[in-house]
Amino acid sequence: MLEDLVGALLARRKPAVVLSGAGISVSSDIPAFRGSDGLWTRYDPMEYATIDAFRADPEKVWTMLWELDAILEAAAPNAAHDAIAELQRLGAVSAVVTQNIDGLHQDAGSDDVVELHGSRHVLVCLGCARTTRRRDVAEEAERGAVPRCGVCDGVLKPAAVFFGEALPADAVRRAQELVRDADEVLVVGTAGEVEPAASLPYLAEHHGARLWEINPDPSLPTARWIVRGAEDVLPELVDRLPG
Repeated sequence: MLEDLVGALLARRKPAVVLSGAGISVSSDIPAFRGSDGLWTRYDPMEYATIDAFRADPEKVWTMLWELDAILEAAAPNAAHDAIAELQRLGAVSAVVTQNIDGLHQDAGSDDVVELHGSRHVLVCLGCARTTRRRDVAEEAERGAVPRCGVCDGVLKPAAVFFGEALPADAVRRAQELVRDADEVLVVGTAGEVEPAASLPYLAEHHGARLWEINPDPSLPTARWIVRGAEDVLPELVDRLPG
């Protein structure tokens, strides 16, 4: 099936679009939120991951966020991220639509990334809505305090989507436009369970795209083109394309 994907990318009229999820970052030592080793086994998402919980007790929620932040800060792109960035450089992929907030696609060199669930690199003030780069947060916040806005002293929250919040409308609109216009859509590292990202593969197929699922354990019910693997398959895909 990998040969079929190589052939499709070589014969393309336009570059493919990649849809990525948490599975692509597991090899970067970022645990999935769900599953037996997921973050939600230790932190009840209804207590730590809803916007209502954050507003009610930001100090409590930030105890989890600082732990997650340390994991993400230590992570580096893996071979799959690198391969997708190279596919972009080769012109085989135009853009990446990701559910991840880790920024590893950008760290690997991808230059057109739509972040459906926001980014860990930006904090937003719940008081005045001012945004602050994560790296500019004061040193005292690094030690576990709730970070505060330098303008109004309001509580800062990661610009990542909590349960109960709407996804950024511009990102959703751009993602939908990309998959509607694509001939080939590569789904990597996501089971397609969380809306509205879960609807993107179906939207792509409805508009005539071929859907390629690249996962160790494929699960998309409508995917007819399946390549088992991820971190190992994508570099091999790059190697088979002309540089």
